[in-house]
Amino acid sequence: MRLYRVKLIAIPFILMLFSFNLIAGTKPLAVNINWPEFMNKQDLYWNVLPKSWDEGPFLGNGLLGVQIYEEPNENYIRFEVGNSNVHDHRTGEDLFNRPRLLIGHFALTPVGKIIGGEMRLDLWNAEARGTIKTSKGSISFRSIVHAHEMGIITDVTFTGDESGFRWEWKPANADSPRYLFSQTPASYFKKPEGYISNPQPIINIQNGGGVCVQPLLEKGQTATAWKEISAQKERTLYVNISHSYPENNAQSLAVNAVERISKMKENKLVQSHRKWWHKYYPASFLSLPDAKMENFYWIQMYKLASATRADRALIDNTGPWLTVTPWPNAWWNLNVQLTYWALNPSNRTELGASLENALYGNIQNLIMNVPELYRYNSAGIGRSSDFSNVSPVGEPGKLTSTPEVGLLTWACHNLWLLYRFKMDDQLLKEKLFPLLKKSVNYYLHFLKEDNDGKLHLPTTYSPEYGVAEDCNFDLALLRWGCETLLNTCSRLSISDELIPRWKEVLDKLTDYPIDTNGFMIGRNTPYEKSHRHYSHLLSIYPLYLTNIEKEGNKELIERSLNYWQSKKGHHEGYSLTGASSISSAIGNGNDALFYLNGLFSKFLRPNTMYKEAGPVIETPLSGAQSIHDMLIQSWGGKIRIFPAVPDKWNDIVFHNFRTEGAFLTSARRENGKTTFIRIKSLAGEPCIFISDMITPSFKGARKFKLTNLAKGIFSIDLKKNEEIVLFPKGTEPILDINPINKGTHEQNNFGIRKINNSFSCF
Repeated sequence: MRLYRVKLIAIPFILMLFSFNLIAGTKPLAVNINWPEFMNKQDLYWNVLPKSWDEGPFLGNGLLGVQIYEEPNENYIRFEVGNSNVHDHRTGEDLFNRPRLLIGHFALTPVGKIIGGEMRLDLWNAEARGTIKTSKGSISFRSIVHAHEMGIITDVTFTGDESGFRWEWKPANADSPRYLFSQTPASYFKKPEGYISNPQPIINIQNGGGVCVQPLLEKGQTATAWKEISAQKERTLYVNISHSYPENNAQSLAVNAVERISKMKENKLVQSHRKWWHKYYPASFLSLPDAKMENFYWIQMYKLASATRADRALIDNTGPWLTVTPWPNAWWNLNVQLTYWALNPSNRTELGASLENALYGNIQNLIMNVPELYRYNSAGIGRSSDFSNVSPVGEPGKLTSTPEVGLLTWACHNLWLLYRFKMDDQLLKEKLFPLLKKSVNYYLHFLKEDNDGKLHLPTTYSPEYGVAEDCNFDLALLRWGCETLLNTCSRLSISDELIPRWKEVLDKLTDYPIDTNGFMIGRNTPYEKSHRHYSHLLSIYPLYLTNIEKEGNKELIERSLNYWQSKKGHHEGYSLTGASSISSAIGNGNDALFYLNGLFSKFLRPNTMYKEAGPVIETPLSGAQSIHDMLIQSWGGKIRIFPAVPDKWNDIVFHNFRTEGAFLTSARRENGKTTFIRIKSLAGEPCIFISDMITPSFKGARKFKLTNLAKGIFSIDLKKNEEIVLFPKGTEPILDINPINKGTHEQNNFGIRKINNSFSCF
């Protein structure tokens, strides 16, 4: 057994204390978090050099990325670089014509033979460090992908005879990664006939640097430029990757970027990079009694901001860290949706702008995706696409193409969540409402009234099971879409001509097909074979249309969940994160934790990456959302505090978790009981909360009206920018936000180990 651990590296830090000036009449909520020390415990570290993309450190700034590991059977350290914008642009929309493209890697090659080493991913500073031991001395590096500047910066120092180490650029084959995967023994994909490779890269090596241009067959190019600067016993490599289309000016863009960055003072670059990350993390806080789960959570918060920013790339299936894979694009039948959920409760909604930009910025393409007959009022998106969202949608009832009708509506649910967590009514009116209306309109063309007086859907496709009439996946999305459109019209006083039609759909839409085992795939189509996707359970989660507030639903949900999970043959990691969140939706925290632990033990890679044949990014990020779902939920207009806490988690603290209605919520749990809740309203929405505090007391600037609606359910007349602190009657809680976990660095580290060449997390 080889433990991936290294000794603690001393990192200078400043004690960062954040506190809120609470409104008069309350004690200050003391936020006592030593962020550098706390995040230091979350770092990934290795005392055996990682040897693949799913073992090693990863860095990113929402566009550029790098992964670092020892190249197996080679004597160098691989720095695999990526740029999320690098796509092919051939005619046609499939995964061989418009996929992401590989770029290449830098080989850090020593003079001597590599005999060992160690690495560390420093989350707080968003940098990777390592020391490589060789037969001739040692090489130490520090690498960042700058938070603002489009550059990868790597400092290298050396000892002994390693002054002669060298950087070598190794370009990748700029062909579809799905095509490259189709040529591997593991492939079960048919490679297309007559596929023509893109031209070979053109490399120009210059003194102290170089540039590599990868031209494309149908316009556009990718360019990687680099420059190395030496100073005494330190050498610094500056790298930029640029992509241009339809122009062919990527080379000048990359060269100019490297020249500009390399002339900046490096200490200023490092300071500005760290400043961004040090501001990012404190947007919210979570500490758990489960050190490994806490560690996993913070790695996902790091991964989110490494993969996207408000003004940068959509997170597709790999983010900036592309490798040979059959999934080199964005998938809209689950992957994108799961990827973006966790940023809302963690109060990182600004990152969601990359999803908003991707959808709102390509409305015409979404319209063109549906058959011509319906483009006058409808829009949709197919299963996968590049960032242009060009991906045709099949027509319900016609099996010549897969009628995966609901994917845009499901993506609109993600946009709706972003709205609900921010409460930006202008965005709702001008952007989301028109797009959701178009996606629902496509359904309306195919609804037919049957002899039972109910409206029915023809055959559509339930991801990833197959076709069925009255598919539960589509019935749930159509019902949610009509409800949301009506609610929007009511809120914004919109008199839309389709209001009567949406009401008719809600009144007459057929019930969800259900049998003795729970939710079916669709009418006359029971759930009979193992199915990794929970598409037939979408009304339970994440839509919460079938929920525990209605008598009898809990039993139905449990029955459906248990039967789905009983057929395990094709289950993958997100089958377990979905089962975890569904368990939380009915208040079963122990099962929620059980399923999430299954993700760790069976599917997660050592650096918390994940793959199904090839890399896919959504599942670990949805695991972070599964943790949120145990601790806070806000569906149905109610804030639920600690709704599904596992019995093992007696002590928990979170701070500034965001909820629907734009509330910031903080809470502490000690010895299995809630000791205080703090709620701040950012938008003045109605505030209803549920907790285990039966008779809470409160403190605030004024005498709030606290109304007991039912056992453990209360409403508060909280206005915009007001906040309140609630605590059990008869207690005087200590209003502290500080870490639960007092363990050592090693205890808190995400336990990475290698056993018989098979990686697992524990």
